[in-house]
Amino acid sequence: IGWEPQWHPSGCFTQGKEPTKQGVSSQLARKNQCVSGVTVQLEMRSLWEEFNSLGTEMIVTKAGRRMFPTFQVKISGMDPLADYVLLMDFVPLDDKRYRYAFHSSAWLVAGKADPATPGRVHFHPDSPAKGGQWMRQIVSFDKLKLTNNLMDDNGHIILNSMHRYQPRFHVVVVDPRPDSERYAQENFKSFIFTETQFMAVTAYQNHRITQLKIASNPFAKGFRESWKPSRPAMEVRGPSLHQPTHPLTYMTLLVTYGKLYTTAMPGYSKASTTEYNGAYYQVSLYKIVPLEKYYS
Repeated sequence: IGWEPQWHPSGCFTQGKEPTKQGVSSQLARKNQCVSGVTVQLEMRSLWEEFNSLGTEMIVTKAGRRMFPTFQVKISGMDPLADYVLLMDFVPLDDKRYRYAFHSSAWLVAGKADPATPGRVHFHPDSPAKGGQWMRQIVSFDKLKLTNNLMDDNGHIILNSMHRYQPRFHVVVVDPRPDSERYAQENFKSFIFTETQFMAVTAYQNHRITQLKIASNPFAKGFRESWKPSRPAMEVRGPSLHQPTHPLTYMTLLVTYGKLYTTAMPGYSKASTTEYNGAYYQVSLYKIVPLEKYYS
């Protein structure tokens, strides 16, 4: 038996309330009270900051590779009785491709970005779940894998190697109203932690990153025993951490039951659809404003 949305006495959904008008920025839209008060704390923040100071690199492989550090968060402010879906996506930080200059230990611009990879999202496997359940524990995206295989059919996140990315975390309250698509912009809240941005690579370029991964990753024991530095340690300059201005994509997510929309909402790109636990999740992306507006 598939999961079914349940009405609850929290007052998150008011029948007859007028939705936010189409075309209004999802970050400026009036938010459902079940997400407006949600706050998120990044776990292992000091480790993320240590990697970020060097210029974090994440391995992408054809089969898919898990992230380290793992993206983990602690969530507060949810309605304990409401159902929530948690998901992540990854957006390019700019429109450039990079190369690593070993003589200067720095990332340099190598040209324009490669064609964009298929946009995908990763649903936390416990979704949907009650807010009370999410808030009781640290939420870990340890099953998420990164790949550079454009033909991947395992649901991994597809990224271009030698491109910079920003992970985004989205909290979506499940709206049981039959016209829930009208309220899509109100029913989610997004979070960005700038210290989690990274360069996608097929092999680590900066040996300081290699050393830090080995020292801090408990699963790197075999690698730790076999790896030896190929050159003396030197001061490393990571990639520029200025606020990017490249227009990036925003997301809206429709959660529908018993019906499937074949076209996206007006002003949005074609929706990608996943059937999950008896519900249809349709993710639409659209460009709206530069990323620095997203941080405010």
